[in-house]
Amino acid sequence: MSSRANPKVVVVMGGPSAEREVSLSTGAECAAALRETGCEVIAVDAGPDLAVRLAELSPDVVFNALHGRWGEDGCVQGILEWMRIPYTHSGVLASSLTMDKQRTKDVYRAAGLPCLHSVKATSAQVSAAHVMDPPYVVKPFNEGSSVGVYIVGENPNGPPQLASDMPDEVMVEVYAPGRELTTTVMGDRALTVTDIVTDGWYDYHAKYAEGGSHHVIPADIPEAIFDACMDYALRAHQVLGCRGASRTDFRWDETRGIDGLILLETNTQPGMTPTSLTPEQAAHVGISFPEFCRWLVEDASCDR
Repeated sequence: MSSRANPKVVVVMGGPSAEREVSLSTGAECAAALRETGCEVIAVDAGPDLAVRLAELSPDVVFNALHGRWGEDGCVQGILEWMRIPYTHSGVLASSLTMDKQRTKDVYRAAGLPCLHSVKATSAQVSAAHVMDPPYVVKPFNEGSSVGVYIVGENPNGPPQLASDMPDEVMVEVYAPGRELTTTVMGDRALTVTDIVTDGWYDYHAKYAEGGSHHVIPADIPEAIFDACMDYALRAHQVLGCRGASRTDFRWDETRGIDGLILLETNTQPGMTPTSLTPEQAAHVGISFPEFCRWLVEDASCDR
């Protein structure tokens, strides 16, 4: 990253993914926060001309505020590596790996981290017949923010009829009852554990709408579960090769104690909106939102 006291930072946001609106919100918040710290900030809505725009602007750092495919799966990271522009968050390999939920689980298992059984199947197979015994969850294997999630209960009338905009290939995962917990890792430090309380499924609306969910921070859970979340999140960050900030999500079935704690996924581009979990966790440990954004800029590099 540049040694300039007031680096020129291009905040890349928006883009063409299903999470475009979330990314625009994240980008606007981060751009405003970085200006508070003295950075020269230019916000760019990522389109097919992104490389041309970056060549024209010649930033010291790119702050990646994209979510979903293209911005979170290694594609933009590859462009930035090719152009040798330092950038925030994870690099090509970790971004690509964590965006594929099935391959992420392979890494979890190899590292001894607990996760649920799941399989890949085509959307046509899932709509035609149950590919595993209910209850189970169907989700795109390469989208985030609970986009396109179907929950099939214990006594369904039949297999789920997936919408036409679902991808050709999806992931089908055993349903895990219990509480939704999450932990942010910042560099080599796990910050804290949040218990996410909602009236129902922690879906897109619950994640991003005001009042959609209630966050208990720090989570009021047994010390052993709290410590395990912190340990597992840091280990996941490390074994997946993440850089900057990541956030790992858990389900915990409290009736089963430590055996009921499983990893759901690791996010290399955690949301940075007003209702987001990661900035809230940073604030809880004494790191303001502008400080957190500036830390990401200072941490930026190529070859991530």
